[in-house]
Amino acid sequence: MPQIKTDHTPNLYYSKSGNGPAIVLIHGFPESGVLFDGILSGIAERYTVIVPDLPGSGNSSLGNADTIHKFADCINDILITESIDEAMIAGHSMGGYVALAFAQHYPEKVAGLSLIHSTPFADTQEKKDVRAKAISIIEKGGKRPFITQMVTNLFAADFRSGNPDAVAAQIAQSLKIEDASLVNYYKAMIGRADTTSILPHAAYPVQWILGKKDELMPYKIILERCLLAPVNFVSLYSNCGHMSMFEAPVKLLADLLLFADYCNTIKVVAK
Repeated sequence: MPQIKTDHTPNLYYSKSGNGPAIVLIHGFPESGVLFDGILSGIAERYTVIVPDLPGSGNSSLGNADTIHKFADCINDILITESIDEAMIAGHSMGGYVALAFAQHYPEKVAGLSLIHSTPFADTQEKKDVRAKAISIIEKGGKRPFITQMVTNLFAADFRSGNPDAVAAQIAQSLKIEDASLVNYYKAMIGRADTTSILPHAAYPVQWILGKKDELMPYKIILERCLLAPVNFVSLYSNCGHMSMFEAPVKLLADLLLFADYCNTIKVVAK
């Protein structure tokens, strides 16, 4: 697993597999790069896949990466290290916020932007208050009950009841993240700006993966923004919550490959 030092963390780990045009898969909260293990090999059959552990997750040290933009800088540092000039950037949930920040600061490096159960909206005051309450719970030693409930609710009820082992495994993965990192992620999300304004000017296609039973990212609200970019791919999974890589992995893999193929086809045509 490659490791680099950046301005924001002394140890930034990522995996690299496959060959061909590059795709970066950015995990969300409270996750690490292993989130994408179930679909990784399918993508790597046709593409070079970069999967980072964001600072504070997996094998990566937290360092001073305390904003969404600093996380995006870390993604850029990986691309520079790998001599990758352009990549399809895909982010799940908080990883989508990082992907949007990357597109905002490094638009010339974006071949396509895929938002997997994510949104360009900034937090509402109500959402900020919820995150602040969660921070207080974690800081008082309540990480385990908080993570258990939070991660469980990321899945649709039907999936939870039929796949308790998969839910338990994800909870176990999330509990590996240190308290300080969880708090840091929430503070970064509270402080992020709305990035909706970049969409109408996007010189790259934008993909939206939505779950009809996603309680964290209500699809009806996000649909209002799904047509802002000049080119949009929109997929709505009917029996899926916030975790399509577990709840609908075949569909997610197919949609990511379809979008990647399109992004690279239009790049060839443009040349």
